[in-house]
Amino acid sequence: MKVMREETFGPVAPIMRFKTLDDALRLANDTRYGLAAYIFTNDLTTAIYAAERLEAGGIGVNVNSVIETQAHFGAWKLSGFGHERAHYGLEEYLEIKHIRFGLVR
Repeated sequence: MKVMREETFGPVAPIMRFKTLDDALRLANDTRYGLAAYIFTNDLTTAIYAAERLEAGGIGVNVNSVIETQAHFGAWKLSGFGHERAHYGLEEYLEIKHIRFGLVR
């Protein structure tokens, strides 16, 4: 389904059946995009396992938003460029330069 492979912005909740958690993760990662992903579970082990394997810049566990002022916000894959918020967002505006001096005695 197109809605499962593209970034659809709007009040849409596509649903698919899966047999195992690994099947669900494979389906979730089978896209060129990776802005955010969400997990709803009462099992902490499942939450950690899935969060580590989802290919997205933000992972929400039992929440409906991944935006937190002091935390990084950025995407993976083709979902966008750069990072926002926290020191990661600030670093997008900085250029790193290394200067090494050899001092003469």
